[in-house]
Amino acid sequence: MMTTSPAQRDNYAVRATGRDTRTALLKRSARANVPLRKTFVQASRGAARRHGPLSDFVTGRDLRALKAYLMIVAACSSGTDGWSTTHDSAVWARLMDIQKTATDQAARTGAWRTLQRLKARGLIACTRAGTWITVTLLREDGSGEAYDRPRGESEKERFLQIPAAFWTKGYDEQIDLPGLALLLTVAREKPWSTFPAEKAPEWYGWSPDTHERGLKKLLALGLVERREHFTKAPLAPPRLQHGLPVQPHVRDAAPQEQEGHHQRPGRGDGHDRCPQFPEKEVTSSAMHRENVRVPDPTNN
Repeated sequence: MMTTSPAQRDNYAVRATGRDTRTALLKRSARANVPLRKTFVQASRGAARRHGPLSDFVTGRDLRALKAYLMIVAACSSGTDGWSTTHDSAVWARLMDIQKTATDQAARTGAWRTLQRLKARGLIACTRAGTWITVTLLREDGSGEAYDRPRGESEKERFLQIPAAFWTKGYDEQIDLPGLALLLTVAREKPWSTFPAEKAPEWYGWSPDTHERGLKKLLALGLVERREHFTKAPLAPPRLQHGLPVQPHVRDAAPQEQEGHHQRPGRGDGHDRCPQFPEKEVTSSAMHRENVRVPDPTNN
């Protein structure tokens, strides 16, 4: 049985955790909300394929790389260091929580391999000098083009926002891959949009089962809240079709009710949005659909 001295135990107690490191990085970037172009989730209308780079993470089951990418966007998108950030490979490993289950050297190697997968997807550029790794952000659409701050002036420039609380409150440690994919998908859209699982392969590039599991995970974590919307269906059979309406939210934000928005995904209005926490609303009657609201963070 391995034993530790009091000095060693004190050393372990003051070691920075992955969450400590991510929080420090967010504080340094001075971002309350992290902008992410919507083309990462879904390509612009008229594209040959509507799937965004997000679909490759989902079908490739690469949760570690997806979390790492979002953290890189958070660290670099302020532009203070030319869309780049540099850290020792051990810090990169800690940002990804690899050190929890690996030796120091294995964790360093794992971090580098994760960054190489992001580089292969055209989302970042990275170089290494000794143990130091510099990562530079590229466009979110995977084109490999240089990054610049999204302005929201055209469809390709529209962006969603990820609250810093997603990391600082530890939601990133609890969420799984389907849940994270759906959180980004929901945040991309207008208030109370519909998210039919049968359309997921065409619109987003993953299976209906993954879509439904993602929505259920968000509900279980308390990151979304359902609202059922019913419409008359005179020609439908006398039974309700199952839907799973949801809404992303952040616990610190005040709810803002906005009625009348029932928007198909992929047709956002271009305003950057940030998840909120509304009150649950359920109506009654015939046939219901899943729908979601993502309030405008400028009204908080």
